[in-house]
Amino acid sequence: MNDEEKIFENIARENRAEEIFKSEDCEIWKMKNSSGDGLITMYNVFPGVIVMYSDFHMSSCISEFDATSTDLLCINHCREGCMESELRAGAYYYIEKGDLCVDIRKYHAGNVNFPLNHYHGIGICFYRPVADKQLANELNNFPVKLSDIQKKFCDNDKPHIIKASKEIEHIFSELYEVPSKIRKEYYRIKVFELLLYLDALEIDKDKFDKPYFYKSQVEKVKNIHELITNNLTYHYTIEELSEKYDISATALKECFKSIYGSPIYKYIQTYRINRAATLLRNGSNENVSQIAGHVGYDSPSKFAAAFKKTMGVTPLQYRKNNGTLPL
Repeated sequence: MNDEEKIFENIARENRAEEIFKSEDCEIWKMKNSSGDGLITMYNVFPGVIVMYSDFHMSSCISEFDATSTDLLCINHCREGCMESELRAGAYYYIEKGDLCVDIRKYHAGNVNFPLNHYHGIGICFYRPVADKQLANELNNFPVKLSDIQKKFCDNDKPHIIKASKEIEHIFSELYEVPSKIRKEYYRIKVFELLLYLDALEIDKDKFDKPYFYKSQVEKVKNIHELITNNLTYHYTIEELSEKYDISATALKECFKSIYGSPIYKYIQTYRINRAATLLRNGSNENVSQIAGHVGYDSPSKFAAAFKKTMGVTPLQYRKNNGTLPL
């Protein structure tokens, strides 16, 4: 096994995954622990370049990635969910829906959490000693070097997270539904497109560089999440929560959105509707008004309107259809 193969196997094995399929161009690895399971599907694009799909339905896992080499450059896109990783002792960073992360994986070992209990995304990984030469061979006079991308975004060895944008969405959206007949050729085109985009991107620290959060802030926000989701009948204000947990309102709002993917009020509204849907779907004998009360709605009409806005049908229609939503 050469160095390149060892690096890419290290990527797959990092979450204690087990290989379940292997061909010349594709490998599939499965992981499972007490919190759930996940799949990593890897495609060879060029020598030194892989495209990797991550589909996790779990709350956490342990990454055993060996970061002794900085010759690896990974560009990760989050399609759904959220991933929490520890940058250093007491500091965390988050990759949210639509975000792009450029990383040499120096800080990729340790506990990895998925606050929304799922994560779906794509990673394009380059083993630079091989990939740089291969990319130049594939496209004569290609102006972008991986070393320049690494220096631009990861000069301090830390992951650089770029907020979701229309441009990022354009590049990655088509990668989630690629016909198998054209998969390899299409990946090659998208690799060059992505590198050109990153090379041309002007870095504005205030606009693109997402904040890191301290352990004390993260713990407080997770305690707040537990409080508000376990007490759906009470409507907490930002000011109440800020004072109760001794965290500034600004830090509370920013940290909550990074961990759970949406502003706190929007999150709890959606959580209430999803909880109500579970009660309706599971054959509860209670009527719609009673279920509305359980999830914090005093007015059945307001509950019905909020439910239809989120689910596309009224609570009664949802119950009648046994939780089946319209296409």
